[in-house]
Amino acid sequence: MSIGEQLLGPLLLARGTIDRSALLRNDPAGLERAWGDPATRVMVVSQGHTLVTRSGSDVEAVLFPTADAPVGERFLLGVSDGVTYFAVVADLPDTADLNGRVTVPMRLGDAPEGRPVAAGLRQVGGLLGDRDAGLLVYAVALEAWHSTHRFCPQCGTLTESKQGGHVRVCPADGSQHFPRVDPAVIMLIRDQDDRCLLARGPQWPTGRLSVLAGFVEPGESLEHAVAREVAEEVGVAVVNARYLGSQPWPFPRSLMLGFFADAVSTDFVLDQEEIAEARWFSREELAAALESGEVRLPPPVSIARRLIETWYGRHLDGDW
Repeated sequence: MSIGEQLLGPLLLARGTIDRSALLRNDPAGLERAWGDPATRVMVVSQGHTLVTRSGSDVEAVLFPTADAPVGERFLLGVSDGVTYFAVVADLPDTADLNGRVTVPMRLGDAPEGRPVAAGLRQVGGLLGDRDAGLLVYAVALEAWHSTHRFCPQCGTLTESKQGGHVRVCPADGSQHFPRVDPAVIMLIRDQDDRCLLARGPQWPTGRLSVLAGFVEPGESLEHAVAREVAEEVGVAVVNARYLGSQPWPFPRSLMLGFFADAVSTDFVLDQEEIAEARWFSREELAAALESGEVRLPPPVSIARRLIETWYGRHLDGDW
């Protein structure tokens, strides 16, 4: 691994600090005792959002005692420093607009000080502390899975949530179904001149560029997925895929596995359904494009941004 290719280290959505407490999931009586403990805290989630508050430069999730938590589907998140944490899926108070998912990061000034507002991971994942960021990633991922996997895939019967929300059981045939995670590779491609490849999907506005990414297919290694996705999307052949780190991306259930890889060709043949444009950038060219506003990069909460900055060698300005 060459200079500038160190492992990415802790990523903003991979900072969970709690013990997920798998043994407690299998203890129904223990779960009820934990729910009845006055020290237990609850994160309320709705459509990928929760309530957060700002105090000065600190942004924290609003966590409720169980006595104040709304009624809703309940998931065990884990235990930290003697405190048990649950998530409950329920409507949030009318403190903010919940229409759709916001796709830009929140700035500190966007949150009025001291008043709860509704926010999602893309908005506040980079502002929350390690504990709250980990809780929100976990809660959002479980909410997304339960909302789309309510029926048994074998017989169609409505399934039941068990083990603190970590399995759904079919009452008709007894089959068990566990939360789904979809592995996806995301890769920064470098050519022989150490330029990096950035591209734009057709659904993105001009100037919004990122690295390439794609889902791993059945029976495929991660390294093969890197090479296949790059070849399919931009027609570039790559070798020497190197793993740098991973981050959950629960939109709705991805695990992003970050790579660098080396290009052995540089001409583009674009898949027009997936890629609207692709460009090679030297560090100098990318810096100039960011300064002029011609190019915007993915927000810091994404592993894509960390891959680009790792190649570049320092923090970059210019968010989507």
